Amino acid sequence: MPAAVLFAAALALATPDGPVTTDHRITVAGKPLAYKAEVGRIAIRDAETGEPRGFMGYTAYRVPSAKPRPIAFVWNGGPGAASTLLHFEAAGPRRVDGGKLVDNADTWLTDADLVFVDPIGTGWSRPAKAEYADAFYGTVGDVASVTEFVRSWRLLHGAEDAPLYLIGESWGAGRAANVGAALLKRGVQVDGLVLISGGAGMKDDWTTAGDVGALRLVNLPATAVFHGKLATKAEADALKAADAWVRETYIPALRRRDALTDAEREQIAQGLATHIGLPADAIDRKTLAVTPRQFRTTLVPGKTLDTFDMRISGRPQGEGGEGEPRAPLLLRYFAQDLGYRTDLPYVGLERLEDGYLPTGKAPQPVGARWNYATGPVTKAEYDAAYAEAVRTGAGPPQLGPPLPGTVEAVALNPKLKVLVAQGIYDSLGNCAGAMETARNLPPPLKAAVSFRCYAGGHMMYRDAAARTSLAGHIRTLISGQ
Repeated sequence: MPAAVLFAAALALATPDGPVTTDHRITVAGKPLAYKAEVGRIAIRDAETGEPRGFMGYTAYRVPSAKPRPIAFVWNGGPGAASTLLHFEAAGPRRVDGGKLVDNADTWLTDADLVFVDPIGTGWSRPAKAEYADAFYGTVGDVASVTEFVRSWRLLHGAEDAPLYLIGESWGAGRAANVGAALLKRGVQVDGLVLISGGAGMKDDWTTAGDVGALRLVNLPATAVFHGKLATKAEADALKAADAWVRETYIPALRRRDALTDAEREQIAQGLATHIGLPADAIDRKTLAVTPRQFRTTLVPGKTLDTFDMRISGRPQGEGGEGEPRAPLLLRYFAQDLGYRTDLPYVGLERLEDGYLPTGKAPQPVGARWNYATGPVTKAEYDAAYAEAVRTGAGPPQLGPPLPGTVEAVALNPKLKVLVAQGIYDSLGNCAGAMETARNLPPPLKAAVSFRCYAGGHMMYRDAAARTSLAGHIRTLISGQ
């Protein structure tokens, strides 16, 4: 082939806004599954001027069909995380296993077409100009831009009639609930939400104030048993005993905490130590509370347990990021298997420093620049909320009124189905609290929302049994069975 033709072809592949489509086939449950893969970017445009304010990248997998198949838009969280974890560990047609890509027996592609979305500042997604970045790097702007991506992608692909599902993990779970409500408010039919390791997208838990927070302690014996910090080796027995003690003794004590005697405080502290495995002298007698960070740093002397999976310690097992060991494998997959070649670094697998930086210095990561406020707050309020989130290790700060989420979405579409998934070894999760919320939901929400707790961490799909179970629950939600 002449060099000029090769050069022209390379330029075409390097154009990130023009999608590249390839044909593939895998085997699932002994049967072939043929599909088309598409990688590209879509402009997020100013509606008034048509000017692109950013370019949002995606990888889509679609199975040819005579009638519209359900479409699931899938993303991770961070904020500032690309979609590679759900893409290559849980949902996509190919899964990383033992340092190579294999056919994914648990892929969700069997029941829905999949669009993996990288929000602005992740993957190959970028603001069109540096001055536009702050419009995307905040909770309000993030929800607005991802909502626009879903709207635009469906229009550009003629998929307006396809049943629509939104699936997010961690910070992305809240994003899914917010985007779902925003789309429904615009008259776009949304059929289902899957909220993985990020809560239920609701500002109320319909229980007595503080009960759900206290019930978080019911989950901790699972980790304590794993590390040999309880007398029993039977996790189920430890969880059952902790549940009874928290409901019958701990929660009633917290409701009258200011009136407790020193002897009563000592009794509660000893009870906490007995059920969750911490030394009794580590329990604050004044608050009688144990933060996620305190539990992770105290349970096993000399070790800090991982935020996302408390069965492990050492190197954080978070949502991708620089130093991702699978980066060469995944980048080859995009370039060679899917035919998408671009000179942009893929943020989450590569560093911005690997590309051209006019000043020679990369900006702060998206997460460090994130504006969590959803309404006007003072700097002092912002700093205080952020410091408290760091102190407790309980997750991102809550600043301003919650954006419309699951409750508003169900009100707009009473037929909406919502799956809330959590892992019991996730320090940010609360399986027992979620189940208590489920018991107390008002009728419309009780019919719409289901809660599942898996034997895994934040990324519960890293456990094979949990991955298969999660896939089955998602397939059930999409099929409507």
